[in-house]
Amino acid sequence: VEVQRQKREFVTHTGFLSNKRITVISTGIGTDNIDIVFTELDALVNIDFETRMAREELTKLFFIRIGTCGSLQVDIEVDSFVGSEYALGMDNLLNFYLRDHTPVEKEMLLAFMEHVQEYPLSFIPYIAACSSSMLSNFIAEIPKGITVSCPGFYGPQGRAVRAQPAFPELIHQLSTFTFGGHRIINFDMETSGIYGLSKLLGHEAISLNAVIVNRIEKKFSNDPDKAVDGLIKFTLEKLSESPR
Repeated sequence: VEVQRQKREFVTHTGFLSNKRITVISTGIGTDNIDIVFTELDALVNIDFETRMAREELTKLFFIRIGTCGSLQVDIEVDSFVGSEYALGMDNLLNFYLRDHTPVEKEMLLAFMEHVQEYPLSFIPYIAACSSSMLSNFIAEIPKGITVSCPGFYGPQGRAVRAQPAFPELIHQLSTFTFGGHRIINFDMETSGIYGLSKLLGHEAISLNAVIVNRIEKKFSNDPDKAVDGLIKFTLEKLSESPR
């Protein structure tokens, strides 16, 4: 490890793994933090701080997200690992940037909005895809599908304590959606921002999650720390094998 830094909740360590120089950052929770971290990492490599202009030659970064999630499918069990082919953003972050969906993303979003029309959402989400090149390197061996990224943990994920959620059918709507062989498999709070900003800025990203709760079966991991440690080891092994 060459560098260790911390500012607020952002903790950064930089060092080497199998001759690859990597940076590990604890971003905190939510796409609001992702907006800060990804914008500033991009600025470090692609902005000339003297002129405050973008450099003529841009540097591409490769992001691997390691996190936790809740499963939305019976067969995606607790303590397993999943990869995100697509992210469905319920958080609105990417709606504040100029961007275009690909034709497939547009079709998927339209199909999703039609799927939920019986209990319609009061907002329009967005779709963002993972890096196709990183897909085969990191998630070929594990279940993969669509990840829903939410702007909160309770109401936005269909939970109720005292305040009641506005979309009580949300879990059922999400868990029953399929498109072109892809299905929604899990909840998290970051992947949509990671995929969306990576694409906007010309970087590549893949998101991996350890499942610590199954929302359909109402089952919880007995040792979530062990599941996360296992995912970290899995990711480091794949990173060591990666040609980059």
